[in-house]
Amino acid sequence: MKLVIAKDKLIQGLQAVQNVVGSKTTLPILSNVLLQASGSRLELTATDLDVTISCSVEATVEREGGTTLPVKRLFGIARELAAYEVELDVNEKSVCTLKAGSSFYRINGLAMEEYPPKPEFSELRNVSLVQEKLKGMFKKTSFAISTDETRFVLNGVYVSFKGQKMTMVATDGRRLALAETDVEIADEGQCDFIVPTKAVNELNRLLQSSGEVEIKTSENRVAFSLKEEGGASIGIVSKLVEGNYPNYRQVIPGECKERIALGREELLHALRRAEIMTSDKSNSVKMAFTRNNLAITANSPEVGEARESLAINYKGRDVAIAFNPNYLMDPLKALEDDEVYLELIDELSPGVLKVSEPFLYVLMPMRMS
Repeated sequence: MKLVIAKDKLIQGLQAVQNVVGSKTTLPILSNVLLQASGSRLELTATDLDVTISCSVEATVEREGGTTLPVKRLFGIARELAAYEVELDVNEKSVCTLKAGSSFYRINGLAMEEYPPKPEFSELRNVSLVQEKLKGMFKKTSFAISTDETRFVLNGVYVSFKGQKMTMVATDGRRLALAETDVEIADEGQCDFIVPTKAVNELNRLLQSSGEVEIKTSENRVAFSLKEEGGASIGIVSKLVEGNYPNYRQVIPGECKERIALGREELLHALRRAEIMTSDKSNSVKMAFTRNNLAITANSPEVGEARESLAINYKGRDVAIAFNPNYLMDPLKALEDDEVYLELIDELSPGVLKVSEPFLYVLMPMRMS
């Protein structure tokens, strides 16, 4: 394999794939990036056997072929090079000679035949949508993923393609975030699956605000194909979380008694200030709604007290409820709407946060001291 590539293209490719490579891996080959040169492209691939990421970038290929090289080392070298172009020349023993301006490196690689093969997908189950839409849905739900590994089905985002709708759900048992959008799905493309946390984190990082994304599924894997700006294309293949996702519909409260419109930014800043006066022992803020006023209070005997008052448009009965402030701030940070709606039944029932688009967030209340 021999090629010449722009330094920024090589860095772009390595940055896209290198995150999945762990610092401690049992198989030496998994510390390497697979490089495959053909036509006028260089494809870079990295995997931890659960998540595989590939990125294809432009290159001038003089001799087609492939090898695997230590990804962190190659990225470290590429990032520090002074020259704009990099020449890579790999011999049959997988030793790579790298030249860039006055810099010269010889890197020992491993044969590409040892690298794990990529999974195959059928053409039947695929859906296309705008990257920005998918990125927004992950942003509005992924913060609610459970980190409790004993409930492994909750360690990811549930995705459902049913009846021309895409639904995305994440929950940790104390809160639940749900986002929906309309998509065109063929009958044979109707399915549901759970995308694990690591793949969700990579998608949050790699999805752009422009371009399309194609989603393909098989029995135990999902693939996301992204077309990037500047001619690069990225593929993410992930194993799915096994098991059945719980019936999330049954935790969404029915009819609310009070629906209160609140300024998102104003509420977020008030909660941020009040949260400073909470502690590990008493990590809750009380929200008391009275006529045209919301009083937010935090009270920890060992820390002190905070009181915030917001003018709101509210004509309902007096009602008070307590929440974990961080759990209430998470959706407020992820949303972009100016106004949010808080729906309440009473102090013991879950609160529901909504906006004007298909999104809802269910949050369990805390005991009021």
